[in-house]
Amino acid sequence: MEPFRGRAHVSSRTWLLWLCVYSLACLLDTVSTGEDYYQLLGLSKDASTREIRQAFKKLALVMHPDKNPNDESAHEKFLKINRAYEVLKDEELRRKYDKYGERGLQDSQQGGRYESWNFYRYDFGIYDEDLEIITLDWGDFDAAVNSGELWFVNFYFPRCSHCHELAPTWRQFAKEMDGVFRIGAVNCGDNGRLCRSKGVSSYPSLYVFRAGMSAQKYFGDRSKESLVSFAMQFVSSKVTELWEGNIRTEMDRASALGIGWLLTFCTDSGDCLESQTRQKLAGMLEGLVSVGWLDCSVQAELCERLHVTSSFTAYSPPGSSLEQRDHMLLIHSLDVKEIYSEVIQYLPDLESLTQDTFTDKLENQRWLVSFTFGQKNLGSIEYRKLQVLLKEASVKVGQVDCLTESRLCDAFYIQKPSIAVFKDTGVNDFEVYHGKELLYNVVGFAKDSANAHVTTLLPRNFPRNEKEPWLVDFFAPWCPPCRALLPELRKASVQLFGQLKFGTLDCTIHEGLCRTYNIQAYPTTVIFNRSSIHEYEGHHTADGILQFIEDLVNPVVVPLTPDNFDELVRQRRPNETWTVDFYAPWCGPCQALLPEWRRMARMVNGIVKVGTVDCQKYHWFCQQESVRAYPEIRLFPQDSRSRNHYESYNGWHRDAHSLRAWALGSLPRVSVDLNPEDFKQMVLRGRDHWVLDFYAPWCGPCQHFAPEFELLARVLQGTVRAGKLDCQAHGETCQSVGIRAYPTVRFYPYLGSNKRDQGGEYINSRDANTIVAIVRQRLHTLVPQLRGHSGPPKEEL
Repeated sequence: MEPFRGRAHVSSRTWLLWLCVYSLACLLDTVSTGEDYYQLLGLSKDASTREIRQAFKKLALVMHPDKNPNDESAHEKFLKINRAYEVLKDEELRRKYDKYGERGLQDSQQGGRYESWNFYRYDFGIYDEDLEIITLDWGDFDAAVNSGELWFVNFYFPRCSHCHELAPTWRQFAKEMDGVFRIGAVNCGDNGRLCRSKGVSSYPSLYVFRAGMSAQKYFGDRSKESLVSFAMQFVSSKVTELWEGNIRTEMDRASALGIGWLLTFCTDSGDCLESQTRQKLAGMLEGLVSVGWLDCSVQAELCERLHVTSSFTAYSPPGSSLEQRDHMLLIHSLDVKEIYSEVIQYLPDLESLTQDTFTDKLENQRWLVSFTFGQKNLGSIEYRKLQVLLKEASVKVGQVDCLTESRLCDAFYIQKPSIAVFKDTGVNDFEVYHGKELLYNVVGFAKDSANAHVTTLLPRNFPRNEKEPWLVDFFAPWCPPCRALLPELRKASVQLFGQLKFGTLDCTIHEGLCRTYNIQAYPTTVIFNRSSIHEYEGHHTADGILQFIEDLVNPVVVPLTPDNFDELVRQRRPNETWTVDFYAPWCGPCQALLPEWRRMARMVNGIVKVGTVDCQKYHWFCQQESVRAYPEIRLFPQDSRSRNHYESYNGWHRDAHSLRAWALGSLPRVSVDLNPEDFKQMVLRGRDHWVLDFYAPWCGPCQHFAPEFELLARVLQGTVRAGKLDCQAHGETCQSVGIRAYPTVRFYPYLGSNKRDQGGEYINSRDANTIVAIVRQRLHTLVPQLRGHSGPPKEEL
């Protein structure tokens, strides 16, 4: 494979020196604030999102200014903990803070506003204290509902009165259905993007989810009984009524599958399980145990032959006879969860793997392996369900006891109870799990990992001198942003398979190896490409990683030096515009800007030139250019009287879209303003293709769309003309062509005659690239129609 031909080629030694300086600066930056966000909230750095909410709420109820009216400093004190909460609850902001300290948050203004004390007391974190209700967010929602288990999820909004009215009932329902369903809750105040993506538009909205099934919305009344009745419709597991004609065949069938029976015998005396209880247990034990019942009032002879004299419930292992009571587990409870717990503990354990069998068993077969240290708890016993939940994914399940197989565990650096997925390419290709130990999380990990190409790295397989490029994620398992990045790496590894290998290195285990590369912050993601090393700086998503790789292969940002700055920027062509980022590698805000700067460069590629100057490397040059702070963003406009003239960016936001709007705003307009007469003569009667933006000056979305329209006007220049029509000034014209909302984009193709539909062709998009693609596709279909006409368009595509 050919190496990436990226621009940032530096030696390992140079990179290590740079990273050392950079890491020291970040460390000093964090210390200099004097206020550690984790300490402010009384948290450790591995705190979960739920723990962060709980800690903040506890402090908010005590420190809120409403509760401290005589304390003049109460407002400032509360702003500090509110800022800490707003940053730490946000995955991306938390990562920046962990790596750069507060300087990395310069562009983020979270925490400046807060709610009343009553909000935090009654509306904040409604379900955080309920153990049976799992609070889901963007990071774990899809893995949860696609695990194969049944989920009933409550999408709510903190200020919604109906949501608060439902809460007590939802808690009761969760307790009743615990184990049959996973009961979830999503706070749409904190997870608006997630709720919108699921089509949630009113609160509360209740949905049932299961892998392979479309989400089912609940429309009934909000009583516990109605919720249970609706939920049980989705528990489709079979409960078999046994009788003289089927008992032998049913018992033999289950025995052949290695499955036992949970049976309840119902007579006139004693207690047998109710119909709904049987159905719940069938769902909870699906694939592990068959559930059946026998009505002795109807099957009297059969019950007499089986010596059944009163109602009872028992578990019969596979292959045992119902006449042999000694082989049965008698159940003395009528409670669903207690029965489930007794039965699942009685089931066979996971297949044991040893030093002698490990390699042969794992060859050419995907396995999920649970490494234990002799301990057994209900959580690990629940893993017996994994065999059923992973059957369709063709992943086998086994376990290794590290107390008896210490050499095997040591070979994989297993130092505590762990779970790992071994791929089907040998025992050295595996990935260790670092998430929650809940069953649905483990299932989601196993399915994703088995199909992805991420390898847990050890000293023996670390890519030191590999010919192929590697992306290595240096991380710590206690670090929440690290854990959030891992599934994104799996997604990216699938899309880049064959081009880039992916590995992860646990720095809490391999401290020496991480020190070799001077890793000071987690996660640190590095691409090794033979002698070149590139540290990844960008959004911790699969798309962000893909964009970074694309930038290495096809860079769109030009590295500027004192030698080429004069030639490229000062002596630019009259029609060229340059935007330049003067930065320092150790500067947190500079690092936060880099991925946005690259995204902006791709957005304006071919229209505006984009460059960077490393002011640590060329300090004297930046001083000469009067750069006093980092990052300093400058725009050198086209057709400038002075080649040294520039405009500095003073915008509040440094995201790609804001920077693009600023850069494009400096360019001379390509689109033209139209009045009613222009519209009639040039568009409807003219011999050009036109794309029009019908807008109103007061319309916010119109203002946001304006740079997009100017961008598409530039891309289509010479082929399609672009015009704007002000519907506030020319309302009658807009009304006559059916404009009902702003902005509206319509395409008016030249069809070879003077007659043209005044309504044009509606384009349902506000994205420049999408509109350009639609217009070009439409022009492609017009080319055959226009051949033979005397008035062809100026240029054919």
